[in-house]
Amino acid sequence: MAPALPLLLAGPILRHCDQENFTLWLVTSAPLHDLDLYLGAEKSHLSQEEIHYFKLGERAHQYLIHLNRLELNPLNTSVDYRLIDSVHGDLFSAVDGLTYLNQTHPQFVIKPEIDKLLHGSCRNAHHHSGDALVACDTLLEQDLSETARPALLMLSGDQVYVDDVAGPMLFAIGKTIELLQLDDEHFQQTSLINSKQISYHPAAMYQRHKNLLPRTEYPAGSALVRWYINHPIFTSSIAENHLTSLAEITALYLLYWSPELWQLIDIPKHVSGLSAPNSSRWQREWTHLLEFKAGLTQVRRLLAHLPTYMIFDDHDITDDWNLTAKWEQAAYGHPFSKRIIGNALIGYALFQGIGNQPEKFKSEIIPKLTTFLASPDEPQHDALIDTLLTFERWHYSLNTSPKLVVLDTRTQRWRSESNLAKPSGLMDWEALMELQQQLVGQDKVIIVSAAPIFGVKLIEAVQGIATFFGASLLVDAENWMAHPGTANTLLSIFQHRKTPQQFVILSGDVHYSFAYDIGIRFRSMSPKIYQITSSGIKNQFPEKLLPVFDKLNGWLYGHFSPLNFFTKRKRMSIRGRRPNGHRSQRLINKSGVGLVTFSANGAPKQISVLHADNSQTQFNPPRNCKE
Repeated sequence: MAPALPLLLAGPILRHCDQENFTLWLVTSAPLHDLDLYLGAEKSHLSQEEIHYFKLGERAHQYLIHLNRLELNPLNTSVDYRLIDSVHGDLFSAVDGLTYLNQTHPQFVIKPEIDKLLHGSCRNAHHHSGDALVACDTLLEQDLSETARPALLMLSGDQVYVDDVAGPMLFAIGKTIELLQLDDEHFQQTSLINSKQISYHPAAMYQRHKNLLPRTEYPAGSALVRWYINHPIFTSSIAENHLTSLAEITALYLLYWSPELWQLIDIPKHVSGLSAPNSSRWQREWTHLLEFKAGLTQVRRLLAHLPTYMIFDDHDITDDWNLTAKWEQAAYGHPFSKRIIGNALIGYALFQGIGNQPEKFKSEIIPKLTTFLASPDEPQHDALIDTLLTFERWHYSLNTSPKLVVLDTRTQRWRSESNLAKPSGLMDWEALMELQQQLVGQDKVIIVSAAPIFGVKLIEAVQGIATFFGASLLVDAENWMAHPGTANTLLSIFQHRKTPQQFVILSGDVHYSFAYDIGIRFRSMSPKIYQITSSGIKNQFPEKLLPVFDKLNGWLYGHFSPLNFFTKRKRMSIRGRRPNGHRSQRLINKSGVGLVTFSANGAPKQISVLHADNSQTQFNPPRNCKE
């Protein structure tokens, strides 16, 4: 007999919410019936058009509630919400730890004027650092007033790690698939006929890069790099437990967000059948996952109270996703690797993408997802993946002040014409022209780019050297300046006289944090540009290496260095902000979430990082610069 499950498996998570929209995501263990939604005192009986239902498995049912009405929500006012099922009653009333002190129901506030926001990326469940989303919950708990609340939480990539999965997490994924009776699927051109044959016994862990993941067969761009020949398509250096099936992807997302599921899974600390190094690795990962699990109740409370927006980066799908045209040829030309990527993209659509702006997905994506999940078969599975791989509306913008524009830097790549093994541009010409049209007429804007537009020049130089020798995959050579077409077009947008005078760029990806003040050289009326990078939420750069890069970058590419005039961004004046007033340090290597407050003109009034231990690092303006 299957064990009893709580009704609410994951959520509620607030997604796209403004004056006209209310979007709520949740997963239950049983189907819901005849739903009523209360927003404050206003009751709405939900129609079929307002409920997007996706059957994830026999005991897993996803609901995306989306209301779109004129003046649906009041502004700058706390509004509580309830979801009432005709059979089960109030779905959230019995959930432990869902509300803050003295609250009866979860609440939200609509703030069209962005005066404060939280942003971050890279949340790796088994990393040894703390989970900074827990600190965000603590921050919100300290002052729930409308003025103190951030307007939103922006998650700018790597919300999950499909390619870097701990052994104990993979064990938990197997148990979750069994508990929720998630669907099986058939595979092509691999040693497994279907996902039923996947073993989740600990002795089978840390082996997928050797005996399961497909491999390339194309020669290197350079004969010096033999690693390229017949290397794995999935290029993560820690892909030993890379996920493959849609059921695994579904289980991973639920385990990243659900406190309840972890209570039903007993993961052993000591296991047999592993090598001595992998046995030690299992125990380390087990310890870090226990710490991750301990914070999930607070993370859920945060996401239930703060409108949250998301965009993918590579680890949501796989490391180096679409890095080069050569990689794309190998990955999409193999049925099994295409299925692995497609399954991750289905997971992103279900658990992240659609909630950003459901209206964009209603005509094409939602009907196909619903039909396929209701009765999965191979032709529908492949057709859905083809649709998602050619979908061109993952990017979006919010009608806020400043306008918030979220970029898709993964699926609209500007492929290298000189050498298919060179890094592709993060956005192609057409996508950049669409971005420029969104910016014309705006006086202030917030741009969300997963990778920093203005990064650490020394690290970009190292990536450029590696690319020259044909090793772009080895160094993750993904930066905006790596592709000449993308770099020059983007810099032209910043220099265009009809684009905004205040740019704030929010980024993550790199596993360290920094902030730059940027202007255009030799122009008296230069726009003010701020590059703010906060990464990772639960991840860090190698501790001993980053201080070396920081110091060398300051020596070689400091504000007054003549080497800047030999770079693509030579017309830009870039000055690093000082963390906590430090004289020479510019990079912070400590997990955290960015916290930015804004002045009325759209300029950042305060730039800081809230760390997992509840401490803060504040980035002070450069000397002789006014905010």
